[in-house]
Amino acid sequence: MPESLEGLSYRALESALEHGGVNPVHARPLFSAIQRRLVGPDLAGAEGILPPVQRWLASGAAPASCVLRQSASTASADGFTEKYLLRLADGAEVESVRMGFPGRFTACLSSQVGCAMGCVFCATGQMGFSRHLMAGEIVAQAHHVERCLRTSHGERLRNIVMMGMGEPLHNFEPLMEALDILTDNRGLNIGPARVAISTVGHIPGILKLARHPKRYSLAVSLHGASDAERAALIPVNKKWPLADLIEACREYSAIKRARVFFAWTLIGGVNDSAGHAQRLAELLKGMDAHVNLIPLNATEGYEGEAPTEANVREFQRIIQETGLPSTVRQRRGIDVAAGCGQLKAQRRRPSFAEAER
Repeated sequence: MPESLEGLSYRALESALEHGGVNPVHARPLFSAIQRRLVGPDLAGAEGILPPVQRWLASGAAPASCVLRQSASTASADGFTEKYLLRLADGAEVESVRMGFPGRFTACLSSQVGCAMGCVFCATGQMGFSRHLMAGEIVAQAHHVERCLRTSHGERLRNIVMMGMGEPLHNFEPLMEALDILTDNRGLNIGPARVAISTVGHIPGILKLARHPKRYSLAVSLHGASDAERAALIPVNKKWPLADLIEACREYSAIKRARVFFAWTLIGGVNDSAGHAQRLAELLKGMDAHVNLIPLNATEGYEGEAPTEANVREFQRIIQETGLPSTVRQRRGIDVAAGCGQLKAQRRRPSFAEAER
């Protein structure tokens, strides 16, 4: 499947124009129309698009626009979180989420249809893996969220988190191409420091990210402080053991001179005890790290329960007393299954009351 216009970086767009016999100087207004003004498929009629580019777009030689059809959207009662079910050109569907507060809205984007990592408490992992997303399909998700945000709140995206469906570092090259486009100051201009990439511990991807020229934030899902505990929740720990993962994170931190964010989903009676907190603190000793604690969000395919508030507070207290900064993740969008680990590309069933209306 060929890449779309949305998936072309500025340089790639210049090259495509030149290959089509069009002066690459026309790349600037075209890139702006695609990536900043979000014109969509009707580019030929957009302001600033001159006849040579119009002819190229109409010739069939130019890549097509990536059109995502919104199959459904569900707004949370909090007023600021909304989940979008988006249909791709081949009929596959992914979910994206808009969340945040006035002045600091975030788009949570997917990188794959399903996921191959198989984390037992994650709804996406329970789906299995279908395919990788192309760069343009990742970019088009951000465009969709941005358009909705401009319309509903008159605001712009400030942050991007690659924490939707899929393991981002399993789809490394298309992800980097997409983020290069989204952070381009001629487009949406999301600063690299405002982009976070979440991984379950894809060590080859972490090491490649450490050597990538742009500095994105790295968030690593741990959930267990021993191989046995972690492998019970994250099967790929058998392929990439905990000691190797921590070493890769230390290498990333040293090369980038950056803090690594570690996510720990707290599951009642499984990994939320004082002993777990102490072992986690020992594991991260000496590292520039921040621990994000995430009380378990319910999914249909996992019977685990959320921890008690007392256990969450005690876990955080132990972590912080060792000198590690720690945050308890705010539970946003849980009522519409838009929380961490809940994305599954399915339509929400209406309640009885909604169906009666």
